[in-house]
Amino acid sequence: MVLDAYRHLADAVLDPLAERLERFSPDAISWLALVCAFAAGAFFYFGGGTYLLVGALFVFLNALFDALDGKVAKRTGRASSRGDFLDHVLDRYADVLMLGGIAISPYCPPWLGLLAIIGVLLTSYMGTQAQAVGAKRDYGGLLGRADRLVILILAALLQSGLDPNAHVAIGAGALTLTVLGWAMALFAFLGNVTALQRAVATWRRLS
Repeated sequence: MVLDAYRHLADAVLDPLAERLERFSPDAISWLALVCAFAAGAFFYFGGGTYLLVGALFVFLNALFDALDGKVAKRTGRASSRGDFLDHVLDRYADVLMLGGIAISPYCPPWLGLLAIIGVLLTSYMGTQAQAVGAKRDYGGLLGRADRLVILILAALLQSGLDPNAHVAIGAGALTLTVLGWAMALFAFLGNVTALQRAVATWRRLS
């Protein structure tokens, strides 16, 4: 997880924002993050330059609110197992909504979108399943959620600038995809690799 090394920089921005949001329920912030994910998926599905830019903005907002709900919960003493569970459930729906919008859009073959969603869901499942069987929750591996959201934002911005209407594919021969298509291919590959990394790490800890 490349961005973990820069968590302290993000905290310098997130902590003041969390302080301003203390009067709001952490669960409400989690639901707001899901609404942003739905909007992002919808804008990705419709496509086009402006829609892609707005979709990238909503991905950013999803990431922002997803980071803030836990901080607000801790600052206000409202952190709970129930809230943590809700956060993880909504995160998985958010992942499906954002990637699903691309998977059924002109920017990506549906089969590749399905593989990307499977990789993302398995990555998260392996992390929480480690905790379920008595090991520590595993956030390790090549591609964490923060990394994935940054890649998705950058891919949407590049797609909007280079080929907003998906008229051009990048690659050679059978390996020709749009920018967003290549991002989904990355999620499909690295997502499944990360899931296997977490599975192996948990297996070794349990043994």
